[in-house]
Amino acid sequence: MPSDPVVLVDTGPLVALFDRDDAHHTRCVEALRAIRRPLITVWPVLTEAAHLLSFSFLAQDSLWELLERGGLRVADLVSSEIPRLRALMRKYSDHPMDLADAALVRVAEREGLRTIFTLDHTDFGVYRLPHGKTFFLIPESLQ
Repeated sequence: MPSDPVVLVDTGPLVALFDRDDAHHTRCVEALRAIRRPLITVWPVLTEAAHLLSFSFLAQDSLWELLERGGLRVADLVSSEIPRLRALMRKYSDHPMDLADAALVRVAEREGLRTIFTLDHTDFGVYRLPHGKTFFLIPESLQ
């Protein structure tokens, strides 16, 4: 496992953590307990998660509480990164890559990160970082 200073967090685990009926809820709770590094995400991921949790104000509010308590930090993206986000989405257009994934990949590139808490092993198994490096996925298995 890479010794990244932080772990990137994708939409799927955030939804699963706050939706007890999600098929991956238990797996994500267990994975979260094992993570010993700070968590970081991006605003597009939070937008997706809040939308997917819109069935429950309490679930959405729990997401906000996680942010307010500092359990999840939000990485800044600046307008000068727009061309790179667009280039990433163009590169993976046959997949296709959404904005949340592009933002996570961009932050990983910029910060030299490889570890991501995601349920989207298909996409993050395809995305490549500089020098052809791959992401380290948490949880490792979805079986």
